[in-house]
Amino acid sequence: MKKSQRRNIEMAISFNQQKGSAQKSSIESFTYRDGDNKVRVVGDILARYVYWIEGTNGKNIPFECLSFDRDTERFNNKEKDWVREYYPDLKCGWSYATQCIDPTDGKVKVLNLKKKLWEQIMIAAEDLGDPTDVDNGWDICFKRVKTGPLAYNVEYQLQVLKCKPRALTEDEMEAIAELKSMDDVMARPTPDAQKELLDTVRKAAVGEVDDTLEEEFNVA
Repeated sequence: MKKSQRRNIEMAISFNQQKGSAQKSSIESFTYRDGDNKVRVVGDILARYVYWIEGTNGKNIPFECLSFDRDTERFNNKEKDWVREYYPDLKCGWSYATQCIDPTDGKVKVLNLKKKLWEQIMIAAEDLGDPTDVDNGWDICFKRVKTGPLAYNVEYQLQVLKCKPRALTEDEMEAIAELKSMDDVMARPTPDAQKELLDTVRKAAVGEVDDTLEEEFNVA
């Protein structure tokens, strides 16, 4: 992340940095819908580098780049990066994730932020302020538009005029009462666990990923 991007994050969004106790996460992910979407972002944001590899069930699995240090946001190569070992030509890219309240069911879910949508949120936050503030934050309203037949032919358009500030409701406050940090929700895998999952994917010996590994890598 460039210094300017980091400054923008610090200036526009003071994400909640409270740490929770580490645990296996069963939080489901927010599903983007064609057309109008609305979420309320809560908690901190996790920035990391991720590889995408097709799993045994046909779904793409995110493998965290272990050469990259989450805390310093630098490549330090302190841990073995088995993805690079197995797939030397595969490139990793920035991935941003946070948590949100889905108003369709009131549940807290993991929101994997699309890059262009995140950039629009950051620009809007310079005027609207911190969207995660419980009293003066704002709902993130956006539209998902298909622009072609391929999976990546999608645009995300922030609907700024619909992003009105409001306080969280009592039910929403209760939903985030024990909110975990993203470091706990999406715990960094160990090199051994990453290698084990990679071996499973490469061999394609079974139809499903082992439950323990699925939890550790948040494959859902």
